[in-house]
This record gives sequence, C-alpha cells and structure tokens, in this order.
Amino acid sequence: MKPQLLIVDDEKPSREGLRAALEERYEIYTAEDAASAIDLLEREKFDVLVSDLRMPGEDGMKLIQRAKALPRPPVCILMTAYGSEELAVEAMKKGADDYISKGRLQLDELEMRIGRLLRSRGLEAENVQLQQQLDDRYGMHTIVGESAPLREVLGTVKQVAPSRATVLLEGESGTGKELVAHAIHNLSPRAKGPFVAVHCASLSANLLESELFGHEKGAFTGAFERRQGRFEMADGGSLFLDEIGEIDPAVQVKILRVLEAREFERVGGNQKIQVDTRLITATNRDLKKMVADGKFREDLFFRLNVIRIQLPPLRDRREDIPLLANAFLKEFNRENDKRVKDIAPEVMDLFQKYAWPGNIRELRNVVNRMVVMARGERLMSRDAPSELKESKPLPPSSTTASESLNLAEMEKRLIAKALEKTGGNISRAAPLLGISRRTMHRKLNELNLPADG
Repeated sequence: MKPQLLIVDDEKPSREGLRAALEERYEIYTAEDAASAIDLLEREKFDVLVSDLRMPGEDGMKLIQRAKALPRPPVCILMTAYGSEELAVEAMKKGADDYISKGRLQLDELEMRIGRLLRSRGLEAENVQLQQQLDDRYGMHTIVGESAPLREVLGTVKQVAPSRATVLLEGESGTGKELVAHAIHNLSPRAKGPFVAVHCASLSANLLESELFGHEKGAFTGAFERRQGRFEMADGGSLFLDEIGEIDPAVQVKILRVLEAREFERVGGNQKIQVDTRLITATNRDLKKMVADGKFREDLFFRLNVIRIQLPPLRDRREDIPLLANAFLKEFNRENDKRVKDIAPEVMDLFQKYAWPGNIRELRNVVNRMVVMARGERLMSRDAPSELKESKPLPPSSTTASESLNLAEMEKRLIAKALEKTGGNISRAAPLLGISRRTMHRKLNELNLPADG
C-alpha cells in the first residue's frame, strides 16, 4: 500500500502541482486550510503531512502541533515562502520534522526528504518493537515466582542495577542466571545499549580470547580479516560472561586488565582500545574454593565479586513451581498451537515432589514435552516423563529435622538478613521482603527486632 500524504496549502496551483508530482508514490489528500486538514487527520491515518506556513485561520505551525498530538502522528514538513533560520528553529521546536523553503523547492529534493523521514520513522518503530520484544522476554515480569528467596534476589537486582558495579551471579545450572543478567541490564541506565552474552565453557582458551577481545587480520591461521571482540560490541552496554569459572588463566589476566584499566588489545595487535562495558558474570562453581585451589585468580575474583547474588535452586522455592509450570504451559500452547487448558492436580503433585536437578530449565523442558504429547485439554500423569514418576520424592521440607525452623524463626532470620543488607533501614528492607513498611513495623514488634526506621 502507498503511504498516505496530506498536502495543506491555501493556493490551489501549489496543492495540485504537488499532487501531480507525488501521486505516483503516495496516496494524496489535499486541504485548503488547517480546519479542513484537522477534519481529515481525525478521520484518516496519514503517514506524511506537508503544510504551508501562512494560511487563513490557523497557520501551519499550529496545524503541526495539533497533528503531533494525535495518537499516531504523521511525519510533518513545513513549507513557507518566508524562509529564515529563526523560523526553521521555531518550526522544529513546535514539532516539525523538516522545513523547506517554497522559493527553493525542488520536487526531487522534497521526495528525498519525505522518503528519508519515513525510513527513519520505520526504524524507530522497529527499534521500539524490538525493545518491547526484549522486555517481554527479559524484563523483570518474566522472572516468575513469589517465594521469599526469589523476592530477595529481585530486591537485590533492583538495588544494584542502576550502579556501575560488576555483578557475580552464583547458582546451579538452570536457575535463570542469564535471565537475571538481562533484568540487571534492562533496569540500568545502559538499557538502550547492547547486551552481549558469551558462554565461556563452550570455547577453547584461544577461541575465547579472540571472541572476547577480537583479533587483527593475520593474527593466526584463518584470521583473514580484523574482527571485533565482545568487549567492543558491548561498549556502552553490558557483557554477560556465563560459566566464568571455566576460563583459562591467560584469559583471566586479560579480563582483569579490562576491569582495572578499561582497555585492551586485540589478539595480534598493539593498539589500545578503550571501552565502557559493565561486566556481569555467572558460575555454577565455587569460585572461592577454586581460588584456594589455585585454579582461579584471587585478584580477578575480588573484582568480579563486588556484588554477589546467589540464585536459589528450584527445590528451595517449591511454592513457585505451580506459577512457573502454568507460565510455561501458556508459552508452549502458543508455540505449538495447542489448547491445553490446565495441569492435573496429580501432575502438579509430581512437580512439587521432584528434586529438579536441572532446575527451571528442566521444568521448562518437561512442560514443553508434555504440551506437545498431551492428548487432551489437561496435562495428565500419563503425559509426564518417566523420570518424574519413578523418582524418589523430596521430603516435605528441604531442611533436615535437626535444621528445621518454625515459621517465626524463619521470618526472624529473613527480616534480620534484610535489615543487615540495608543497614537497619526499614523503608529499604521492606521491599526486599515484598512487604509494606507498615507490615515491617508490625513484624519487628512481634519478633522484638531493632531498626533505624
């Protein structure tokens, strides 16, 4: 379909001349004054408005202001026979996207400007759509759950995201470390910058060095051209290094240098490249033990461990399993064009009792498989994989009898931990626990805990 273009000019020869010149590429509408133009703008969705400045009644500037207030404003170009730099600046302030003098008007130039503005608006719309898709996939709302351990993680994420500090995410495989890394990026001032992820364990030491820092042409066999590294790609944004505990000591040294000096050299090069990249790392290994065993540099560990977030395994947040399972059910219904309405209670019971060694990733894969194999409108135990039905169920609590705590003791520990994190500040501690300040005061009185307010 042709883009819709509205020409507004009180001089008929000018209107019709523009119509004749542009109608091959655009669907043209015309109006002789601002009032007629507004009537058309409210009834039709125009892509472009080209308006004269001087007209009876409202002038072109006021018309553009009104056009830009519409839910879907058109690209606006102001024409005038009274060209001046001051007028151009004023027109842009009032919302005009471009400004052209009638006295020097060349039709091919006008077409070029309209095309450029439409392409620019198309790119902006694509960027907004892409950002929305990223937010839908990686925003905080995609981290599903209401358990106390998860609320503590999300509270920390919100607190550290606006800072420049490096973040170390620890947790078993499948606990959602990359999703949390995306959330930190999206909640930070760097959200409009790139988010670049590298899975370190999948690359050899030489390949990882080239992947992170790039290489110069001829740096090694097969290096036929210069290549940017991931640190450069993430400049102005965030770089997420998953499985950081798997990297070679030589690469550890180069990462440490970037953190200390914010500069590095490509493989095979000697030019220093400066970057402003926030580093978020993740591991399922015990880095402290690796430092003690001489397998990980202590100085790098200290630089990475500025903010440490421990992600809980799924077995420690079993109250979140129904929420996650139902979220995955909706996702895979859409993906597989299925109409499974719900999950049978006996299946949810299997989910609650299973140990989930693969954590959220394993639950997601199981629900996907069950949705694909479902023979009705409900996920039944017959659809469940054998490992769930044959596994030894978890005990009712993840703690042993000797470690078990009553509810009051558990609450007291959680509140004390939140207060310790916030220096005793109630207003900051309450959101970490997902409760109001008023509820926090009541709990403090009940449990006889001090706080600063």
